[in-house]
Amino acid sequence: MKKEELKFPLEGKYVAMLAPSFVVDFEYPEVISQLKKLGFDKVVEVTFGAKMVNREYHKNLKNSPKFFISTACPGVVETVKAKFPHLKKNLMPVDSPMIAMAKICRKTYPKHKIVFISPCHFKKIEAKKSQHVDFVINYKELKNLFEKFKIKPSSKRNSFDRFYNDYTKIYPIAGGLYKTAHLRKIVARKEVKIIDGILNVEKFLKKPKKGVRFLDCNFCVGGCIGGPCVSTEESLGRKKRKVKNYLKKSLSEDIPETKKGLVEKAKGISFRAKKF
Repeated sequence: MKKEELKFPLEGKYVAMLAPSFVVDFEYPEVISQLKKLGFDKVVEVTFGAKMVNREYHKNLKNSPKFFISTACPGVVETVKAKFPHLKKNLMPVDSPMIAMAKICRKTYPKHKIVFISPCHFKKIEAKKSQHVDFVINYKELKNLFEKFKIKPSSKRNSFDRFYNDYTKIYPIAGGLYKTAHLRKIVARKEVKIIDGILNVEKFLKKPKKGVRFLDCNFCVGGCIGGPCVSTEESLGRKKRKVKNYLKKSLSEDIPETKKGLVEKAKGISFRAKKF
């Protein structure tokens, strides 16, 4: 968290960026109106940032034969830096979806402060090192805020303010990056390794399998839906179904063109990460 503390209900202009795993703990679209009642002026989902990240992964894997480790998960990045420093050069030099989406929001809402709502405490570490995210609230903290201010899901139906994207809503499930980045034509399936759970990731990194060009990995078992700040105690299978049902529901929604995550809305923004 930054030195300044968030004070609720909010005063001023704030945009809430929801990680797509939010559906494991909160109801959609009711959570949007709940956030508005807390004082958020804008509420967006991080899926458009994930879409832009995917485009960069596609480009890098197409243009380079080297072995890349995904960097969407800050827990993995911190582990590689601490335990496998010789592999830092293999970290994908691309922003995480959180940072990518924050850059987009900063361009679109220059007078707003940016708050990321996360299933993971590693995002607070990542935000501290970034100039793009002002605050991070995890799911447990958000649930406590709703309880403190007696904000319950209501029948009022709000939609995300902008940057709607559907297919990357499965990003929080292990392997979601690979499944949505359209990599099949540039990386053979046998050249991809999908691993969740940091002990499993470390085991692989101690002796990377020859021929693997891309490691899509998550610190938490199950991916972001298994994050330590997720409050529900439901099984991973149940959490996966919630995300998939959310995707299915979103595909049937009639979203105005003005709210969709069109590539031109990110024109001029670099999503290349600084050296890790």
